[in-house]
Amino acid sequence: MNYILFDDATWQNLLPLTYTKPVSEIRIGILTISEKWEKYLNSKVSFQTQPYLRAKYKCELSNDVVFINGNICPTSELIKQIELLDVNTGIKQANSLIAFRSNSGIELNINEAITSSKESSITFISVKNVWDIFSKNGEAINQDFELLTKNKTSLPLSNSNTVIGDSKNVFLEQGAVVEAAILNTTSGPIYIAKDAEIMEGSVVRGPFALGEHSALKLSTKVYGPTTIGPHCKVGGEINNSVVFGFSNKAHDGFLGNSVVGEWCNLGADTNNSNLKNNYGNVKLFNYAQEKMIDTNLQFCGLIMGDHSKCGINTMFNTGTVVGVGANIFGGGFPPTHIASFCWGGAEGMEEYKFDKMTETADRVYARRHITMSSEEKQILETVFHQTKKFRS
Repeated sequence: MNYILFDDATWQNLLPLTYTKPVSEIRIGILTISEKWEKYLNSKVSFQTQPYLRAKYKCELSNDVVFINGNICPTSELIKQIELLDVNTGIKQANSLIAFRSNSGIELNINEAITSSKESSITFISVKNVWDIFSKNGEAINQDFELLTKNKTSLPLSNSNTVIGDSKNVFLEQGAVVEAAILNTTSGPIYIAKDAEIMEGSVVRGPFALGEHSALKLSTKVYGPTTIGPHCKVGGEINNSVVFGFSNKAHDGFLGNSVVGEWCNLGADTNNSNLKNNYGNVKLFNYAQEKMIDTNLQFCGLIMGDHSKCGINTMFNTGTVVGVGANIFGGGFPPTHIASFCWGGAEGMEEYKFDKMTETADRVYARRHITMSSEEKQILETVFHQTKKFRS
């Protein structure tokens, strides 16, 4: 069977995170949504996404394909329903398509598929707004922990550590190193991926996931539910946040109720507010509506798109949205919406020239012994032109 994860209209609510990737490449829990589906289905997936993303994220069509909504996290019950689909039938909830099996050999028409789909009562995690990523992260970590550790044995935990709660809820993959840390599993499990490290003096309260080749630096404090993706270095204090991967918050400072994309860097002593002084609901800039909208959350911090950076002592106000490829520096609080490819801070912003931004990105990639592909640069160039209206 061929499986394709499709983006529906909710991809616009997930900007700026989805400027550079399909919805299903969002990380929530331990894995990205697409990685979850591949493990549940025991099959590779491809993507029906925005046209400019397709050079990197291919759509592999066939005469028998199941299209699955990329904002939905799989469950065993959902897999069973999908496997029972007849050709040219689907399942939905209200006006949201969950999955559709097609033999047409062409891309999915979502509106037509909904009319041929039956209502499903299955419960699952879905990501329809940027704040869903940290708000639903605890449940997603619990599901992924069960999936990834089933019938497996953890590396032994060093006696230099202190575990509060059930030590069976601490799982170390091969090559993981944890020394002289305090690990509390009473609120949820702690997962340490291959070749990841928790350095001495760190205090971690689950649910928590640390990705491959990532590190918690000395004396880091983490409150779950928090996920640090692969190839990251983080320090300071972190609370209920998700860092997708290849990003650093290597020094002291607070990050709370936030989502940070890939290839980002937070300068030393960067802090974000996650609670308004009047304790009211937090509003965020929404790209679909091009205005601030109410999250109905009391706690909501920073949303940062891929390739964005900030200098030392940066202060982000409650509910700040930073686009792709921005560079923020200087004193004071920068605006709560910083458009993609902007350069500056509280005293003003100007356009961050595309060639200058990609020069920096090339240097960042080189530090990881990676070369940015031509497809990635083309995606960034498209985003640069698409987002020009927000810079003006």
